[in-house]
Amino acid sequence: MRSVPLLRSAAALLFGALVLAGCGGSDGDDKASDKSGEAGPSGGAGAKAFPATVDSGGAKVTIAAKPKKIVSLSPSSTEMLFAIGAGTQVTAVDDQSNFPADAPKTKLSGFKPNVEAITNYTPDLVVASDDVDGLVAALGKLRIPVVLTPAATTFDDAYRQLNTLGTATGHTQEADAVAGKMKSDIAAIVAKTPKPAKQLSYFHELDNTLFTSTSKTFIGQVYALFGLRNIADDADKNGSGYPQLSAEYLVQANPDLVFLADTKCCAQNADAVGKRPGWDKVTAVQKGGVVGLDDDIASRWGPRVVDLVRAVSDAVAKAGATQG
Repeated sequence: MRSVPLLRSAAALLFGALVLAGCGGSDGDDKASDKSGEAGPSGGAGAKAFPATVDSGGAKVTIAAKPKKIVSLSPSSTEMLFAIGAGTQVTAVDDQSNFPADAPKTKLSGFKPNVEAITNYTPDLVVASDDVDGLVAALGKLRIPVVLTPAATTFDDAYRQLNTLGTATGHTQEADAVAGKMKSDIAAIVAKTPKPAKQLSYFHELDNTLFTSTSKTFIGQVYALFGLRNIADDADKNGSGYPQLSAEYLVQANPDLVFLADTKCCAQNADAVGKRPGWDKVTAVQKGGVVGLDDDIASRWGPRVVDLVRAVSDAVAKAGATQG
């Protein structure tokens, strides 16, 4: 998902950068011992599925054999790899991959990847969100394949990445199962959520300088499941998907719900929001509609997005019950 960065700048607020950051500090390189053993009986297609050709950020990459030493430079991808049963093949993850707790966190950076530091882990597969500083070409010269998993903008993007990582690691069946469970869980949560008498509006806070995300982003797709109206859409004049609102705009927009994705990075909560100038007039503050989210979960698109959907569902049900 802290997944939303501690370095708060307009550039870093683009979702592709958001997912590379995290709250926890580095555990150092001592966890990077070789944990690459072969998967057990449920380990997917295994060697028979290789060589495998998969999508890598719109390009194609071929993986000759089932990888035994994977380096992940993307927190969302790290979560996916462990969820599909490829965790035992992961030798090292970047300094922002803080879930699951036993992921072998190192000092590697996804923001500024160091090829020499990466190759110290002798990977036979590297997973990254973006081709930063020519990472793909540099590792290609060393015959190390790179699978790119760019920031998802739709649920289908997330499901496709699960399938891609499943194929790339020899865990196709597990990846299909995880994606299928995500779909069914999300559908069930949405179906059970009481529909409000009238459409609810919301504001999703990325940081306490009022950067936010619009309906065109992945997070916007989560709220769209419940028919919520994003107050930031009209303010996104340059179409970035991540505008910065003014306090005046937000108070005037008067959202029914405020979702805080900055509880870890910026220590924001309902009490802090209620003390902001003018916010005492906002419906979300008056009716208990300020919702604190886990920063990491709110900025990643792995299997834990189901938890985010559930949190939004609870908020919608509560707000709907207070309408009138």
